[in-house]
Amino acid sequence: MSRFLNSMNPPCPAMSARSKPQPPDRADHVDAILAQWARERPDLDVSPMGLIGRLGRLNRHTGRAVEAALAETGLSPWEFDVLATLRRSGEPYALSPGALIESLMITSGTMTNRLDHLERAGLIRRQPNPEDRRGLLIELTAAGRERVDRALEIHVANEHRLLEALSAAERAQLAGLLRRWLLAFEPAD
Repeated sequence: MSRFLNSMNPPCPAMSARSKPQPPDRADHVDAILAQWARERPDLDVSPMGLIGRLGRLNRHTGRAVEAALAETGLSPWEFDVLATLRRSGEPYALSPGALIESLMITSGTMTNRLDHLERAGLIRRQPNPEDRRGLLIELTAAGRERVDRALEIHVANEHRLLEALSAAERAQLAGLLRRWLLAFEPAD
């Protein structure tokens, strides 16, 4: 399966700001793969490969574009994720390491390394947790808040650009369908 997904995800340039919506009858790379499978294995319904393959290809395109946009701010995607999680938590922009781990779905070892890096960069600080003397809170510094606020503006503008090929109604419909599918894997709390 991974060989199939890799064949659906060859390296390709990020979507340009001038990309125009394409007519729905235009075939894509995935259509060619599906046609080959239909010819070679007409006994199998390979339609799921179309959805999964397109999601994989879109993930690569959007991932590269997000990384490039965040690079303008000097942040990597993982740095942005940690800082943005703290920023959206509201004042005082502080969370326990456990809350960060749960939100970012990473291991404690990975979190420790990331926090060490961000603390050395002056973007976060570790503070004693006033509600748990044994625990810590991870807090945005003023520099961290300034950096993430700037990065957020660039990131959101980039995401709007990445979705230009879809109308507002198509975006809403796609968001609803993806939410329903995601809830099959990650039930709501």
